[in-house]
Parts: sequence; C-alpha cells; structure tokens
Amino acid sequence: MTTTTARETPRSGMTPPEVGPGKKSTIRSWTVFAILMVALVGSVVAIFLPLTPIAIGCAALVMMMALLCLRVPVALTMIIPSFAGLYAIRGEKTVSSALTALPYDQVASWTLSVVPMFVLMGLLLWRSGLTDTLYTAARHWLGWMPGGLAVGTNIAGSGLAAVSGSTTGTAYALGRIGIPEMLKAGYDRRLAVGAVIVAGLPGQLIPPSILLVLYAGIAEVPVGKALLAGIGPGILVSIMFSVAIILFALFGKDLAGTKESRVEAARVGWGTRFKSLVAAWPVPVLIVVIIGGMFSGVFTATEAGAVAALCSVGIVFLWKRRTGGAWRALVDGSVGTVSTVGAVFLLLIGVEALSRMMTLTGISNGFADLIASMNLGRIEFLLLMLVIYLILGAFMEPLPMMVLTIPILIPTLEALDISLLWFGAFTVFMGELAILSPPVGILAMVIHSITKDPEVNLGKNIPLKDVFVASLWFLPMAIVVVLILIFFPEISTFLPDRASG
Repeated sequence: MTTTTARETPRSGMTPPEVGPGKKSTIRSWTVFAILMVALVGSVVAIFLPLTPIAIGCAALVMMMALLCLRVPVALTMIIPSFAGLYAIRGEKTVSSALTALPYDQVASWTLSVVPMFVLMGLLLWRSGLTDTLYTAARHWLGWMPGGLAVGTNIAGSGLAAVSGSTTGTAYALGRIGIPEMLKAGYDRRLAVGAVIVAGLPGQLIPPSILLVLYAGIAEVPVGKALLAGIGPGILVSIMFSVAIILFALFGKDLAGTKESRVEAARVGWGTRFKSLVAAWPVPVLIVVIIGGMFSGVFTATEAGAVAALCSVGIVFLWKRRTGGAWRALVDGSVGTVSTVGAVFLLLIGVEALSRMMTLTGISNGFADLIASMNLGRIEFLLLMLVIYLILGAFMEPLPMMVLTIPILIPTLEALDISLLWFGAFTVFMGELAILSPPVGILAMVIHSITKDPEVNLGKNIPLKDVFVASLWFLPMAIVVVLILIFFPEISTFLPDRASG
C-alpha cells in the first residue's frame, strides 16, 4: 500500500505521493550529474573560443575539476584538459611535439627508478604478515599506560609505515588486528577506530613514500632529500597523536577501557617484551637500510630502494617458511607493482602536461603576482594554504590536491623563500588529512568496510557516522601538528640539509 502525506495541496486537494529516501537520492545524483555535465561541456566550448590565455587556462581547470568529480582517472583528468589548452593556445604543432617527447622525457629518469623498488617492498612486506608481529610488540610494551592499546596501535602503524609507505595498507592491516583487541578491552568504538585511522597517517611521510617521490618529480627537487624531509614530520605526527590518545584516556570517562585491562597488560614479563621486540627485527633493519643509507651518502635513494626491495624478498621467504605461500606473495607483489608503477608514471606525464599548460596561460605567474600584491609573509601565506587545503581536502583526494596546486604555487614558494623540501612534507600531510575528511574520506570508507566484519566489530554496530566522528576527534591535534611545522620548519629540513650529497 502506498503511503501519502497528511497535508493536501492547495489547488487540487489531492495528497501527493511521498518521495522515498531512495528516490530522493536518485534525484540528487542526477542533479549533480547534470551540473557536472554542463560544467564539462561549457568548459570544453570555452577552451576553443577566442579568449585570453588565462581565460583558456581557467576553463581547462574547470574541465579538470568536472572530470575529477565524474570519477575519471586522475591522470586523464590532467592530460585531456592540458592538451586541449595547449592546442587552443599554440596549435597542433605544440601538441604533437609534446605528445612525442613529453612521455619519455618525464618518466625516463634514473631518480624515478626508486618508485618500483619502494612499491615492491611495501607490497611484499604487507603480504608477509609482518603487521601481526609489530602490533604484538607495541601492545606488550605500551599496553600498561592509559590508552595503551591505542597508543601501541599508533606506534605499530608508524613502524609499518616506515617500511611500507602505504597509509591505506597500514590502516587496513592494523584495523583487523587492533579494533577487536581494543573492543575486547572495553574501549569506546570511536576511540578504537580513530586510533587505527591516525596510525596510518605517517604512511606517506616516513620513507618510503610514493607521494613524496611524486612531489619531488613535480617540484624538481632531489628524491632522496624529499624523502628525508618527511622523517621529522612523520615522527612528530606519531608522537602528537599518541599524546592525544593518552589525553582522551585520562579525561574521557570509560573511553580507553577498564583499569583491569591495563593492569593485565602491565603483568607481561620483560622476557616476553624483549622477545616480541626481537621478532620485529625486519623493521629496524629496513629503516637503517633506507634512511641510514640515504642520510650517510652510502646509497642514493634509488640504490636504497633496490637494496630494501631485495631485503623484503628475503623477509617474505623467512616469514612464510612455515605457512607457505612465499612464491604466491612474490608473484602478487610483482604484478601489483607493475600496475601501480604504470599508474604513477602516467600520472607524472599528466602533471607535466598540466604544468606546461598553466605556464603558457600565465596562471602560475598570475597567482604569484596576486600573492605578492597581498603583501603576505611566509607565515600568513602558509596559514592561508592550511585553510585552503582543509577545504580542498573535504572534496578531493591527495593526488588531485597536489597536482592541482603545486605547479601553481612553486613560483610563489620561491618568491617567499619557502623551502620546497619542507613544502613537500606539508602538502603530503595535508593530503593525508584529505583521506580522512568527509564527505570523500577514502580512508574512513576503508575502515568502515573493515568494521562491518563481525570478527572485527565483535557484534557492535559501528556506523559510518562514528568513523567520521572518530576522525574529527583527532583533527584539532592534526592542525596543531601543521602549526608546529609552520613555525618550526627545521623539523622537516634538518635531515636533508645535513645529508651527504
């Protein structure tokens, strides 16, 4: 039977049918799609009108945003508008020349050979099962303190990030282990989920980091120094979120489990603690290989990646010697590496095309002139960028944020004497916040999908709203981290300034 509203329409006296939630959602979806198509078609038409170069560039950016919202792959959202803009400004010969030389020139770089090495290492370590060992060690050493399980999850995430470079992979692996353990200990579901979410945030700051490698390619800075610039901020992020968890545990009633659970954790013997620490030996080994090698000058970034990838192959065979499946893990990791690297290189081609188009249109220099006319100093400009990135992060993923803003900002950064190495760590961390923020929140969506598993939620309903609330609990501390980095840039630049070579 169809339900009707109690209110009658003034004209007909008939009761209109009630619009169900599903139908309303469909109407909204089609409305958004129609708006995006209008923006897309309008921008395409505008690009080929006899407009000024800056107007053509703005139309190309509108086209890019429309394609992003229509879920077109990120690389194509840059390549298509960029070449359309180049064609409209300089004609067919410029486009033909760019298509001939740009792809090879952009990716045939010795420094970029570090990308497949780091990707392979991360995928192999993820499939090796090292996550369980790291989490056990963190729980044994830190479970006694207020919020100890959550702090242990955060520290384990930093350790895993230091050898995998994957935010999503870190959070996914820890979520399946940490969330049920914290729920068993009586943790509030929001704190349990939030601890896992922020545990993955150092993933693209502590080397290896694909986003920092991409940033180095966009900003044309040394890859090794760009990776070293993320170490200080990555450690700071881990420490500050651990502090936030402890504060939640101290001042939040019943948020961090029962006192009995902490007492039980404190009873773990020192022998057990040291045994769990020794079992996690691949983490310090790889940290020494990657960071120590690059900082000392023994390895270039590429050589460090190659040695670390070779070590990860050995770790997979050692970790899988009892359960089997080492060859399967090696094959899956290799196939995943080829797929990921292909996407990354296509993305770099798109970034270069976008950069050339915006340089020709004058948008990059125009933005720099606008900032100069506002008489903003370094601090004021970075505070402005903090707000802009927070707004962009609510609607965009990290890669689109980076490729849309960095080519425009580089002239301004140089004019304000802002270190490009420092800005790489700043941009990547703001991008990490983007994968938490609603309504996009890719990482929040991943965690929510994990919490639907009865083995993870232990029979407790954890809606998406709670996942986003958990993310927002930690947002103030994330902003504090950014402010610390702005006022104390040496946290990021100390290591690269002193690195050999």
